[in-house]
Amino acid sequence: MPNVLVIGASRGLGAALVEQYSNGSTVFATSRSQAPESKGSIIYIGGIDVATENAGQVLVSSLKHHSTSILDIVIITAGYFGTESFDQPSWEKELKMYTTSSVAPVFLIHHIVKAGLMGKGSKIILVSSESGSITLRHQSEGGGNYAHHASKAALNMVGKLLSLDLKDENIAVGIVHPGFMRTEMTKSVGFDKFWDDGGAVTPDQAAESLVKFIDGFNMSKTGEYWAPRGPG
Repeated sequence: MPNVLVIGASRGLGAALVEQYSNGSTVFATSRSQAPESKGSIIYIGGIDVATENAGQVLVSSLKHHSTSILDIVIITAGYFGTESFDQPSWEKELKMYTTSSVAPVFLIHHIVKAGLMGKGSKIILVSSESGSITLRHQSEGGGNYAHHASKAALNMVGKLLSLDLKDENIAVGIVHPGFMRTEMTKSVGFDKFWDDGGAVTPDQAAESLVKFIDGFNMSKTGEYWAPRGPG
């Protein structure tokens, strides 16, 4: 039975991935707050705030408490979106977005790998977004929301660099855009007005596509950016 770790599993895509993988896998699911009671093949781990420096150490300690098995798949989907504009930039929001999206993955993966919890054939999936694409950003979309976009661009580079560092370990690293989703996060920043025209899908639909993609993902695709559902 494969072992899957989903970091950022309390809602949205993360929660949907946990449910998808729970049928046939042992799933470790993290959240910032107190975790719900574990059930069946799902083991919840609470108190993992990826925006804190020791999150990786706390996570490894919890994982070793529950199991010493190798993790076959690690998916980092934790995110934060704080709106801002040129007229009203936010230092606090920018730091939190960069830390959550592009700083935390380095330290989380460092501690997990160094603890011997991943090995040959293991897969790392970093959930990014097409919002980090410089090529796809046009005048029609305008500016603003600097850290939301730039932190995803930084995450894409982090994924590439991790793939190079972990190549000799035969650990594949993928960067993915799961699709535009109908989530509380996109609704909270007013993006629900774009759901219909943008072809937004539910987290369950995005998770189903992502699970199928991960199943076929291997070292031949490591370090690359993928959109399993296509652009949008």
